[in-house]
Amino acid sequence: MSQLPFLPFSKPTIDEDTIAAVGDVLRSGWITSGPKVQAFESQLSAYFGGRPVRTFNSGTCTMEIALRIAGIGPGDEVITTPISWVATANVIIETGATPIFADIDPLTHNIDLDKLEAAITPRTKAIIPVYLAGLPVDMDRLYAIAKKYNLRVVEDAAQALGSSWKGQKIGAFGDFVSFSFQANKNITSSEGGCLVLNNAEEALLAEKYRLQGVSRRGFDGIDVDVLGGKFNMTDIAAAIGLGQFAHIEAITAHRRALAQHYFACFGDDFTEKYGAELPIPDFENSNWHLFQLILPERLDGKPARATFMEQMQALGVGVGYHYAPIHLFTMYRQRGFKEGMFPVSERVGRLIVTLPMFNAMKTSDVERAVDAVKSVLK
Repeated sequence: MSQLPFLPFSKPTIDEDTIAAVGDVLRSGWITSGPKVQAFESQLSAYFGGRPVRTFNSGTCTMEIALRIAGIGPGDEVITTPISWVATANVIIETGATPIFADIDPLTHNIDLDKLEAAITPRTKAIIPVYLAGLPVDMDRLYAIAKKYNLRVVEDAAQALGSSWKGQKIGAFGDFVSFSFQANKNITSSEGGCLVLNNAEEALLAEKYRLQGVSRRGFDGIDVDVLGGKFNMTDIAAAIGLGQFAHIEAITAHRRALAQHYFACFGDDFTEKYGAELPIPDFENSNWHLFQLILPERLDGKPARATFMEQMQALGVGVGYHYAPIHLFTMYRQRGFKEGMFPVSERVGRLIVTLPMFNAMKTSDVERAVDAVKSVLK
């Protein structure tokens, strides 16, 4: 067991100014949705080139609301990837639509756009690409497919705040774009998310969906014309988000530098010597939300990932995995999915691991994580 402090795979960093801002909100007497939420939405909108942005209490409900705004419902199909947090597919079922999976690219681990296009049927109404670890798909090809088949796009950019495509920020273009501010994201509001929309009409509908379908006018005018839920962000969460968001450029640059150091420490011969696969070294588009490896299979019959994680923990280094294949969960098996349907996703989902990557990390932490990986794999 290492004598050094445990190195987690993720850890939020909240500065003293942000802690003080939360205290100010608590003392203000207005702790639910209010001026801080409005300020956060305004800053996010400016960041995304002036597009309308609405904040929510999670990055999950943003996708469901986007699907509802797009008119997705029973009888419709929505295509997505098996390698994501299960929320990506669950929201499709919540609308009454049918989730359809397309296998992933073996290098990017994002949805394979060739397989996505092959999965389109007359019932397909939308697609939900996921930008795993912050790496976007080929955005030009994605939107060419959407235009060709007249499909709405709900970008699951939960991990991609600060990522870009050909110099444009993810979220500054496209259709619906959903981000998460959950605790292990590049910036956090403790829990929360935002949805980038296309116009004022969609933004108004998003406001209704996030708060019971209610619209107000004057002092006492109230109406409900759609079935909404309780998805609003609080001013407490928005105060944290504002404090974090002030550092988004520095955070993105730091994480890219950490990723570069990971590659330098692993070395060019890492895969040849240890059998594990490194991610694509993209330092232009990805925000490096995660640094992930694909482990080699074990020859001794032990589970490759569980054994690796146990041994890394014994060395004082935390490891996660993102993600298990959605289609093999019991609820999805009951809908007809089974082993062998998406072989690339199944291999990646069985062997992928997430190494430490968070804003307070130092290059020495990267070196420690790499040394542990090599020790275990050796």
